[in-house]
Amino acid sequence: MSFKFSSLLILLPCLSLADQQEDEHDSRPNILYIMSDDHAAHGISAYGSRLAKIAPTPTIDRLAQEGALFKNAFCTNAICSPSRACVLTGQYNHTNGAFDLAGRVPPGKQTLAIEFGKAGYHTAMIGKWHLKDEPADFDFYSVLAGQGSYFDPEFRIRGDKPWKQNTVKFEGKHSTDVITEITLKWLKEGWNQEKPFFLMHHYKAPHDYFENALRYESYLKDVDIPEPETLWKRDPRWGSLATRGYRDELIPHIGTSNGSRNPRRNYLMDLPPRFPAEFPGNFDPKNHSDKENTRMAYNAYLKKFLRCVKGIDDNLARLFKHLEETGQMDNTIIIYTGDQGFMLGEHDFQDKRWMYEESQRMPLLVRHPKSIKAGTVIDSCVENVDFGPTMLDMAGIKPPSSMQGRSFKKHLETGKEPEGWKQTAYYRYWMHMVHHDNPAHVGIRTKTHKLIYFYGCNYDGGYQTPPGWELYDLINDPHETINLYNDPANAALVADLKKQLAETRKRVGDDGSHFPKAEQVIQEFWDYDDKDREKAQKISRTFLLRREAELDAGKRNTPTHKGHTDDGFPQK
Repeated sequence: MSFKFSSLLILLPCLSLADQQEDEHDSRPNILYIMSDDHAAHGISAYGSRLAKIAPTPTIDRLAQEGALFKNAFCTNAICSPSRACVLTGQYNHTNGAFDLAGRVPPGKQTLAIEFGKAGYHTAMIGKWHLKDEPADFDFYSVLAGQGSYFDPEFRIRGDKPWKQNTVKFEGKHSTDVITEITLKWLKEGWNQEKPFFLMHHYKAPHDYFENALRYESYLKDVDIPEPETLWKRDPRWGSLATRGYRDELIPHIGTSNGSRNPRRNYLMDLPPRFPAEFPGNFDPKNHSDKENTRMAYNAYLKKFLRCVKGIDDNLARLFKHLEETGQMDNTIIIYTGDQGFMLGEHDFQDKRWMYEESQRMPLLVRHPKSIKAGTVIDSCVENVDFGPTMLDMAGIKPPSSMQGRSFKKHLETGKEPEGWKQTAYYRYWMHMVHHDNPAHVGIRTKTHKLIYFYGCNYDGGYQTPPGWELYDLINDPHETINLYNDPANAALVADLKKQLAETRKRVGDDGSHFPKAEQVIQEFWDYDDKDREKAQKISRTFLLRREAELDAGKRNTPTHKGHTDDGFPQK
């Protein structure tokens, strides 16, 4: 059944005069927070990646040209629900409780909506929500049901029934177009213009599996997508026992792949049935070499991804045009980001979750001519827990004490990092060997180095993969190809970064009390002496036998921790 916007607007909350600011023309800036799912920084041409020339993003780039671009913006956990919870609450996942895809932020704790509402802003949440509970603390919402569909999308709205039963469906339309249309309709007819607005505008695209609007099928059709060198080459110094195994025996089993490297899950297996037009007629991988298969899967993957990005960029042009026509463009703080980065073939990995640069890094572009100089580039280390405090601060609202993040408003206004700003970004991927075969890990990222500790166990300390440490010099090795951890010449650097990691964990409050059995494993292998390495080697061999048995049994997914399925959702 199709749905008319007029029906949607009936459900908008009624606004009494008592709700309005005494000043009929509130001059405070609007806040437009735009988040696209899985949109990596190197998928935006303003960041100057290998994709910039073939797949430009002029509308998004405009925010960088007329505002600020952050070089070192990072998520604290590169997966959808936890990242969204960090932005909404200003808290790390061990504080807000959203550790994995079962993460939720219940009404009463949706901090940004509450604080902006208390300050007299009209609040709205439109698009992908992915936090299970009703976004009831917003004045208005229209959110995709769960993960949401690319085509014929269904949205949950406020109504008389339990919230999951109040739905509207947009048949024959693509989700990116619909999300833009709902936002435009709200701005034209739903927004109480006596108040400034706080609007979270979230696209589903370009989330895997990537389904672009049909009008983009010819886009990049005859283009060979530039490839990262690490798609083909793994320097023997890359990785660790945790990501390679004792003698490289785990390379087929750690991290899902583009080609056939990972036999449990790879794009060569997944994409041809979904997108047959991207492969030769009657495609059979047995008729092609490994390199040909990998190249075809990679090109299909990137083209679908970039077509989804093209749809976002075009739709944002529609949205920005409306803001300009209504005189709101320069009075609106516009923020563009993703919920994390995404591996676009680097290291022959797909998806996100990793602390590797392409996954941990978030795009972050901010435009507000009244306070930000055009063309500003900022290299401060900021985290997604800082986004909420910054938006509140820029609106003249004091962030609540519950928020662990810090405002980077001064960075935007001056283009400089204030004295005393944090020098490490914290990261922890709490899940373990689910979906894309990523071991659980924790680490820090500075402006020059990255230290990753793959402790390799589930929440209960079980289903172990071998622990291991990795250290990368991001100045001399930006693509993270050489692990420096085991080089005796780096002993002092390793010791210093381990100390910083311990101090950062203490600063953010990740004391191990949430999952003490996992913390026991973290502490057991922290020193990583000869005894620890020997035990890690044994774990590697044991895991290999287990994984081979699972594959022989035809298991594409395996339980990973008590009470949850491999999808990260609670067992029914």
